[in-house]
Formats: sequence, structure tokens, C-alpha cells
Amino acid sequence: MGKREYVADNIDSAFFSEVFGAEVTVGEPSRIGSGQVGMNLRFAASSPDPRVPASIVVKLASPDETSRATGMALRNYEREVKFYREIQPTVDIRVPHCHFADWDETSGYFVLVMEDMAPAEQGDQILGCTVGEAEAAVDELARLHGPRWGDDTLHQVDWMERRTSRADGERLSGLVSMLLPGFAAALGERVQEETGGTGMGFISEMAQGIVEYVEAKGPAFCVTHGDYRLDNILYDRTGGGLRCAVVDWQTPGHGNGIADLAYFIGAGLLPEERRRHEWDLVDRYVAGVERYGHTLDREWVAGHYRREAISGAVMAVVASQIVGRTERGDEMFVAMAARHALQGMENGALSQL
Repeated sequence: MGKREYVADNIDSAFFSEVFGAEVTVGEPSRIGSGQVGMNLRFAASSPDPRVPASIVVKLASPDETSRATGMALRNYEREVKFYREIQPTVDIRVPHCHFADWDETSGYFVLVMEDMAPAEQGDQILGCTVGEAEAAVDELARLHGPRWGDDTLHQVDWMERRTSRADGERLSGLVSMLLPGFAAALGERVQEETGGTGMGFISEMAQGIVEYVEAKGPAFCVTHGDYRLDNILYDRTGGGLRCAVVDWQTPGHGNGIADLAYFIGAGLLPEERRRHEWDLVDRYVAGVERYGHTLDREWVAGHYRREAISGAVMAVVASQIVGRTERGDEMFVAMAARHALQGMENGALSQL
């Protein structure tokens, strides 16, 4: 189809008719989800062609200039399109079907035309999840990691994020050091309240060990999501069961998959529930990956899990300072930073560096 600027005003009946190769008429879109770097719109559609669904979801770059600039600079939009085109068919994790994906290298704008997963409902990073919801998410994570666990051909995929070397650690360390004062000024007091006065001290100490943290990840060994949390998981309760689908593939990487696991468990469950169930969930993940014919050393997994407990605190510090600020965003970043700080302290994360 011909190139066009992928902004909301240009996503119309003519656009969908080109995508589906059939006459399509759509109404005005409604915004869905709570993404900050991307924007999701739902369109009701009608067409004489039965291949065209009655409801379609489109993902575009954020209308917020700060968030959009971040998405472009970090190659988030490019990576999401390339994930659906190149990687998604090779893994088993459930995602919305993608009808069309394109990225304009010149402008940085992108578009995804996707299956509407309704009545599935988005998880809520602030409220947390049930143990059953956590189990479903861990099962899907194993279906992402397992199929290409140890696949050396992933090194040939040059657009995937990798962060394993000392140089990578030094760059991340510089970024965290630069952004931590702003995070502390904006949200530090609330993190202290949520952690009984201990959270910011842990985060400050963590910031001094970022280089060692990155080096300890070891060689990359599987496809990673990079932001595997409740806001990016859609839960489907129809049919008497519980299934989930995973969205927001703006940070796919080739790395240490245990980071995805620790990141989800640390902030997905409220701290009391996480303390009771985290190691059962780790065992569930190990069993899920081993179904693909791999043998995992449980102690090796546990060591990486304990260290990666800080991954969400790193994300909260960095992400909160490079996207447009919102009230819900503040609540989310406080929850992430506080819960991961507790997870890190209770698991001796800094002693694993």
C-alpha cells in the first residue's frame, strides 16, 4: 500500500480498505489502554468482505511529544513492527493477530493493525493481580522463552535489544545516575512511604552497582519481552477458564529471560502475595521452559532471579523521567519502584552483583 503519515487523522476507511483489500467503513475511534509511549485506538468496522473483523485495534505513536520522541530515539516503534514481522511467528506466546505492520524510517511513525482481544481485560499494574493471573502470565512467558532458548541464530537479528557487556552497563549506569535525582525529587517521598522508609536507600545503593548488574546477566540466550508487566497483559475469562495475551512489543530483546520473570513477579503481585508465591511461580516457569526439551539448573535460575529483582526499580527510575508525566503514570512508577525495592532487599539482590 502507498506510504502515508501514520497519525490518527489518517487512519480512516480508505486506510483500512487498503489494508484488507476490500471496502471497509469505520466510525470514530475510541482510545483504549493506558500506554504512554504508544496510543491504542479501537474502530468499529463494517465490510461486505467476511474477512474484515467488526472491531479493529490500531496502535500508533504517542500523541505526547516527549513520549513520542522517546519512542523514536529508543527505536521502540521500529522494534515493535519488526517483532510482529520476524520474531512472533517463531515463538508460542499468545499475542493479538497482526493484520498489518509498518514503520516509516524517515519520520519514525508506525502503525499496527491488530485483532481486538475484547472481552479480554488489561491487567492493572497499580492494583496487582491474583495468583491465578500470575500463573497464567508465567505460563505465557515460558512460551516466549522456551521455543528459542539457546538459539544462537538470534545473534544475527541486529535490531533486538542486547545489554550484556561492561560498556552496556556503563551506559545504563550513566543514565540511571543522571535521572535518579529527578525521580527522587518527584516520587521518592512516596516510595519511602510504601517501603517503610527503606526504598530510596536501596535504590540509591543499587544505582552504584549497575555495571556489575549488567555484567552478571551473562550471555544472551532467549527472546525477551523487556517490559513484561500487568499493563501489557490482557486476561480472557470467557469459556470458564483464564488465558492471557501479551501486547506492547516495543522492547523485544535477545538476553537473559529471567529478567522478564523477576520483573513480572516483583510488581505484578502485591508484596505479601509475592512473598508467599514467588518461588512456586519460579518453579512453574522452569517447568514450562523444560517442556521445550531444555534442562535448567534451578539454582542457576534462582541466582539470576534474585539479582534481577532490581530490574523493575531500574525501569521505574529511567522510564518515569523520559515519558510524559501523568497522574496514573506516577502511581504506576511508585508501585513498581517500591515493590521491586522490597523484592530486591528481601532476595539479597545486591549481594548477587
